[in-house]
Order: sequence, then C-alpha cells, then structure tokens
Amino acid sequence: MRAHRLLLALLAVGSLVGVAYVNQATEPTGVKMAHAAERFLGTLGPEQKAKATFAFDDKERTDWDFVPLQDKDKKPTRKGVKLEDMSNEQREAALALLRTGTSGDGYTKATTIMSLEAILRELEEGKGPVRNPGWYFFTVFGTPSKTGKWGWRVEGHHLSLNFTLDGGKVVSSTPAFFGANPATVMEGKREGLCTLASAEDLARELFLALSEDDKKAAGLDKQFPEVQSHSTAPRVGKPIGLAGEKMNEKQRNLLAKLIDAYAERMPPEVQEAEMKQVRDAGLDKVYFAFAGGAEPGKPHTYRVQGPTFVIEFLNVQADGAKHPANHIHSCWRSIKGDFGLATN
Repeated sequence: MRAHRLLLALLAVGSLVGVAYVNQATEPTGVKMAHAAERFLGTLGPEQKAKATFAFDDKERTDWDFVPLQDKDKKPTRKGVKLEDMSNEQREAALALLRTGTSGDGYTKATTIMSLEAILRELEEGKGPVRNPGWYFFTVFGTPSKTGKWGWRVEGHHLSLNFTLDGGKVVSSTPAFFGANPATVMEGKREGLCTLASAEDLARELFLALSEDDKKAAGLDKQFPEVQSHSTAPRVGKPIGLAGEKMNEKQRNLLAKLIDAYAERMPPEVQEAEMKQVRDAGLDKVYFAFAGGAEPGKPHTYRVQGPTFVIEFLNVQADGAKHPANHIHSCWRSIKGDFGLATN
C-alpha cells in the first residue's frame, strides 16, 4: 500500500513540476540544474544530506548501474536518498531536478519507468528482487554552482541519468540509460503502454527498409552484449554494420529519426549540443547494425554508432509475466568518454 500511495504521489507531483519548470524556461540548462539541486539539498535534513552528497571526485560518481541493487536482506545498497524516504516537499524538489535533466518526453519516460516497478511487482508475485517505485535515488557530487565543477545523478532499476557540469554548463550528460520491463504492458489497467516504443519501432522499420544486400551488411549472426555499467566509456570497439553513406534517402531519414528518438529524451539545450556533434561528424559516418528477429516477440539487439556517440539497445529477455522479448535496455553514451572524462 505504501508503494501504491507513493506511485500516485509521484504522478501527481510530476504534473506540478511541469508547471514550475515553465517558469524557468528562459534559464540555461546548467543554471536550472544548479538552482534545482540547491533547492533539493535545502529540503533535506542533516542525515539525508549526508547520504545524498559526495565530493565531486569521489569514485561513486562514475560507479553507475541500472539493475536492482540490494543485499541478502533485500535492503537497497544504492547510494543517495531514495524517493520513498522523502517528504512531499523533498520529492517535489527531487523531481524538479530530474525535470531539468530531461525534455518533457524524457521526463514522462523516466517517471513511467519508475511506475513500471509496481506492475513488475504484481507480475512477479513477490519473487526475485524488490520492485518499488520509491527505490530511485538522487545524488549530488560536489557543490552545485554556476562556476565550479559538480554533478548529479538519478538512478534506480532501468534508469540511470548522469550529469557533469563545469562553469554553469553541462559538459556531459552520459551515460543516459532508459529501460522498460515490461516493454509493452500486456494486461491490466495500463494494457498497451509502450514506454520506449519509438526506440524499438524505428529500428525495426529501418532494418525492414533495407535491401537484401544491405541487410547482410547490417545484420549480425550474434546478439550484441549487455550495456557495460561501472565504466567511464563504452567498450564497443570500431563501428560495424551498414554506414549511412551506403543508405538511400528513405533509409537515412529513418536512421536520423532513430537517433532523434534518443536525443529527444534530453533537455533541449543538451539535445542541440549532442545533435550538432552528430551533424558535424556527418550522418554518412554513422553505422547501424541489427541482430535477431524484426517481429514482435523475437529477441533482438541493435547498435547505432557514430564518431561521437553510440546507442546500445537490447530486447532479449522475457518480461515479468514470461512474455518473450518484452524487456528493453537502451543507452546513449559518448565515444570520447562519459562523465566528462575523455579517453585516449
């Protein structure tokens, strides 16, 4: 019952946050984040604040993950302050911070992912890890400001958003992980809900639009491996598959739409900066590779990789009700390195 009440409060607060956000629309994203983080920390008591804050250079900042983290007694082991332990005021401030790190669509996706934990708990009937919409943790690294370096994170099952700021600007917004289980809700009051539909549908459409020869170039015999967490850079190697320069106009348009489906989760200013890098490097140099079946219910993975970014997607696991290939992992990462940490 407590988790159910929290879920209702989460959805209600989300609408209020949207109204508050409009009033800050003219501020740069980095300034919005600093103000929201200061407000969030200001609502916390001493014990909560101690849990929520780390030094900027603490190793915890890059120790990210997207799976349930709990001990043998089923107590959470993630760092930060979780929604479940917040008052209404604190929860509103936390979600206002989340709102600065997403677009309107991205915010809806993030909070929907949180809400899926309640559905998953019912499907699994208490078996397996704890499923709780309140187990999403907020953490701040360093001191929020318009001048120095600092960062923040919101993380829980199937969601990990990480931001690094310097001089009032967002210098890194990766890794940005969104997942969904179930990918499509198959029964119940929310039947038909598809949290990350565009990320799946556009990739299928692009693969099916390829010629037989192009499918041979883009298609792989082996599924891509799981997204690597606890790392500061994607370990994906050189791009493989079919390059944009080998695609016709329709295929290139679908490739661009697929990239946009991920970029559109980001706040507008961050989205524009990321997409400028994509455009400057050239769509010709972006590769698309697909493995598995293109029909619903068939396990499949894909990768979209350019000189500056990589998109990793997997739908190979069954959902909580054992429907095959109904469990999505998707992530946008920087080829140069996440968390503002450039790699050689």
